[in-house]
Amino acid sequence: MRKFPLMGKTMRKTLCLSLLLPFLLIPACSFFPEKAFQSRSESAICLPGFPDQDGWYGGDGAYSIRLDDRRVLWLFGDTFVSDQPGRQDRADMKVVWGTTLAVSTCTANAKFQIRYFIKKKNGQFVSFFGDKEWLWPQDPFIVDHKLYVPLISVKANPEIKGPFQFEVIGHKFARINNFEGADPQQWIIDEIDLTPGIPDGIKAFATTSVVHGGYVYFYPLYGSTKDGVSILGNILARIPADKLGSPAGAIEYLTRNGQWEKKLDPASVKVVLNAAVSELSVRYHQDDGKWIAVYMSLRNNGDQMLYQTASSLEGPWAEPKVLIAQIPEVDRTSPRYDKNNFCYAGKEHPEFARGRKLVVTYVCNSFEDLEKNTSFIRKNLFLYRPVVQSPLH
Repeated sequence: MRKFPLMGKTMRKTLCLSLLLPFLLIPACSFFPEKAFQSRSESAICLPGFPDQDGWYGGDGAYSIRLDDRRVLWLFGDTFVSDQPGRQDRADMKVVWGTTLAVSTCTANAKFQIRYFIKKKNGQFVSFFGDKEWLWPQDPFIVDHKLYVPLISVKANPEIKGPFQFEVIGHKFARINNFEGADPQQWIIDEIDLTPGIPDGIKAFATTSVVHGGYVYFYPLYGSTKDGVSILGNILARIPADKLGSPAGAIEYLTRNGQWEKKLDPASVKVVLNAAVSELSVRYHQDDGKWIAVYMSLRNNGDQMLYQTASSLEGPWAEPKVLIAQIPEVDRTSPRYDKNNFCYAGKEHPEFARGRKLVVTYVCNSFEDLEKNTSFIRKNLFLYRPVVQSPLH
């Protein structure tokens, strides 16, 4: 789908995982305590925004988690960066391949404030996680006062045919035992490797994370073709909360008969959501007594945001409904439209919601070659950054 340079013009990589992984597969909540849901109206008019500052000029992902009564942590994927303030375009701008992050607060008069903490090494911006790895962030969660950031390890592979010249090679948790410090760059990070426990066919494990009933639940993007039978969608996995220190051997998968098995068998595993996305959110809404899954449609380059509801994490999930009917960046009648645009990374941010009004984000990208300084994504700063909406559900 979308290609970007890695080293010169011979090695390339992509800024988008959510739309391309299903195509790769076909041929082959964070949890917030319930009291947070009860009081979420307190920050209702403090809506997020993502200005260009602190060297940050756009990134995707935009997973969020409340750290405490004041701070919300934001995680972004591959990010445009520059030391030059006030840039009006991204011509010749560098990209941090991996993860950047920010911390936001809301003032007493409900003004949203954000600060990006982008690491530097030898004077150059670098990824927050992985000095020698290309790591994309997934949905963070907190258990026993420890912050866990799931990460996907990827590498460029110019031998792969087609536009998606990369491959997923691993899955990890970054664990921060103490995140009280104001500067995330001072946090001490442990790394936990999930890779030995992740079967073939899972390309994104922690697409969303939910801490519930002594477990952490995940909705992995899974695809398998075996004996002429193809499976593609989001399955349900869980890890006991007390096994997060060594999780690889403790992962369980929900089967179609309602059992939990440690072995992922494509013949019996249950596709819980047909969304087939690598980024979404699943959050509990106390007012409704329902779980709500929010994600972007894969149709028409991501032209709609959808949602589904369920009484339990296992489902059954109701049929998808439209949350945002038309995304401007892929709407031919919109000034934001370009024929190369596509949109993904839809998710909810209940830290800022009120009642039946959700606060959601999505990101739009471009198929056009990033190497061209005249490309749409280089010329237009509104593209490739989280877009905030507050629709009713």
